Amino acid sequence: MSASLAPADEPLAPSVASEPLALPALPEAEAGELALADVLGALSHALDITEGQPPGHALRCAYIAHEIGCRLGLHAATASDLFYAVLLKDLGCSSNAARICALYLTDDRTFKHDFKLVGDSLPQALRFVLDHTGLGHGLAARFSAVIEIVRNGGEIARELIETRCERGAGIARAMGFSETVARGIRDLDEHWDGGGRPRGISGEAIALPARVALLAQVADVFRSARGGAAALKEVRERAGTWFDPRIVEAFADAAAAPGFWEALAATDLEATVLALPPARDVRRLDGDGLDRVANAFAQVIDAKSPYTAGHSERVAFFAGLVAEEIGFPPIRRAWLGRAALLHDIGKLGVSNAILDKPGKLDDVEWVAMRNHARDSELILARIGAFGDLARIAGAHHERLDGRGYPYGLRDPQIGLDTRILSVADVFDALTADRPYRAGMPVEKALSILHADSGSALDGDCVAALERALARL
Repeated sequence: MSASLAPADEPLAPSVASEPLALPALPEAEAGELALADVLGALSHALDITEGQPPGHALRCAYIAHEIGCRLGLHAATASDLFYAVLLKDLGCSSNAARICALYLTDDRTFKHDFKLVGDSLPQALRFVLDHTGLGHGLAARFSAVIEIVRNGGEIARELIETRCERGAGIARAMGFSETVARGIRDLDEHWDGGGRPRGISGEAIALPARVALLAQVADVFRSARGGAAALKEVRERAGTWFDPRIVEAFADAAAAPGFWEALAATDLEATVLALPPARDVRRLDGDGLDRVANAFAQVIDAKSPYTAGHSERVAFFAGLVAEEIGFPPIRRAWLGRAALLHDIGKLGVSNAILDKPGKLDDVEWVAMRNHARDSELILARIGAFGDLARIAGAHHERLDGRGYPYGLRDPQIGLDTRILSVADVFDALTADRPYRAGMPVEKALSILHADSGSALDGDCVAALERALARL
């Protein structure tokens, strides 16, 4: 399955500069010009692809939640907490992807997409398990997986949801959001009647943002798959079980308003959502704020696979060592560090069946894997001030000899920032454990980097890394 964010039949022209990237005089983010909502609205697209949802899912949910909040008469501070809890409801989504792949022997993104259309009935749940478990595997493996899931389905579901929700809430706290926002993410899969997971709490014990977020999620999933009428019907049928009846009434009132469904399908939805009052509050990001956001999403990225735990942070560390050795000033090192933390954000759109495969990838799988670099650039480029950062991240698999991807750039087209990032990325890939081999010693990894200098990697950057490591 392709992880591309663009139509497969529309090739994306390289946006990497034809000359080495120059240092911006002062990145806009450092001047405090970035609104928090603009950054998170753009990065929410990465959460959408991890959940197998059509692009803009989180933004549409935020729009639905805002319309509900208006009809509930929420005060500004509460409306703001609701907005960010819904926008970031899937922060923990990557943490259970590998487990889903291992349990169900399937593509986690398709599984997650289809599972959101399943209700509470046992026949429906059983049909889903049979239709999504072990396809493409041998009969014995498939039968064994299905039996395990049927026997222990309740505990498996609780475990997967708890991992997802607790991790998402923890990341929100680390980003500096209120406990209300964190609880909104933590309680996302709890149901009004107590039949949800992981804690089985009910009624108003469930955080208000979570009660609204779950309804908004179901509404958008069914709207995307079956249309507005089906979404409204599904929400109404779950009133009193999954959903707070008062919130269902507010949603029904919003859905009846002229232009509601049209707004959700509009091409300018993102601009509409980011112009809402909760998005235009006083929350701005300075350098420290950007670092918190970048570190938070690095955690989301690295949680996708057990083999990438800590990868983004280590790449940022190694890139920082090289940049300091070369003589980058602090502000430029910080900007490069954010590119390093976010360079693999496109991997959130790659199935764990590919990321964690112990053997060689086939041609289709390799295309999906290669797409992650381009998708990283597409996601980051949605933030206007991240133009240079997006190009740096998107080109981290390019080679000096033109044999890299996604664009096949050659030596003069690859900027110094990207060269540093590429060396740091390859070094960590060599020294960290992977599905197909154990990590290698530093000396052996450096010898491989030197062997690739001039063809794939920049020799000066490799030498700078070696000098920096020798001083640690």
